[in-house]
Amino acid sequence: MSILKGKGEKIIENFIKTIGLLSILPVVLILGYIVFTGVPAISWEFLSQAPKNGMRAGGVLPAIIGSIYLTLGTIVVSVPFGILTGVYLVEYSKDNWIRRTINLTIVNLAGIPSIIYGLFGMAFFVIYMGMGASIIAGSLTLGIMCLPVIITATRESLLAVSSHLREASLALGATKWETTWKVILPAASPGILTGIILSISRAAGETAPIMFTVAAFYLPFLPESIWDQAMTLPYHLYVISTQVPNMPKTNMDGTLFVLVAITVGFNMLGAYVRTKFNKEV
Repeated sequence: MSILKGKGEKIIENFIKTIGLLSILPVVLILGYIVFTGVPAISWEFLSQAPKNGMRAGGVLPAIIGSIYLTLGTIVVSVPFGILTGVYLVEYSKDNWIRRTINLTIVNLAGIPSIIYGLFGMAFFVIYMGMGASIIAGSLTLGIMCLPVIITATRESLLAVSSHLREASLALGATKWETTWKVILPAASPGILTGIILSISRAAGETAPIMFTVAAFYLPFLPESIWDQAMTLPYHLYVISTQVPNMPKTNMDGTLFVLVAITVGFNMLGAYVRTKFNKEV
């Protein structure tokens, strides 16, 4: 029986390992194709020049700068509000119907299609608030889109922290805020940072929300303030893939590679910060 049991466990282990490898295979193939086709298109001129000749030549510098501005704006808008809301729901709010309603609303908001956020951003920020199509309107729209994931990740990470840590800190004379800031948040930081990374990465590659709030078809200059419109890599890739006839494929491959590289770069930066937090905790 012990031999059969050992063989059975080995079969299950190999089956799970195979499923795991198959699940990441599409990602590896897609990334491999993007690198294989995109790298030959990359040059200093491609990265440092604006589009020319109806966007069939030149580079993607305005789209790179616009995407970086928009991603940083999204981080500023979503991360503080998301973390503080999660802290409030777990550490300070009472367990009543109001908190349950808020939690249910946040979960439902996470499943709303991104184009709905884009239409909301256009109606509220662009038109009603008078911001126009601008980096601030796009950042606020993407920030709101990211909030449900960051709040949920923060809430679940805080709930996973042992109550003994809270009790020990309070027993030593720490206040509620000191316990939350110096004990609970550091212990929950890996899960919170994971939620932030996933959410910001999704926002960096979104096209639908920024079509209505910030993205320009073509701009011959770089944005100078948060009130300016901007080109972005996801929308630029959409435009040159669908709206510009006779577009050289190398331009599309190069733009796609730069977009993925920036997204992966943000992920790696987040992973580095998370690893550093883990070592310090």
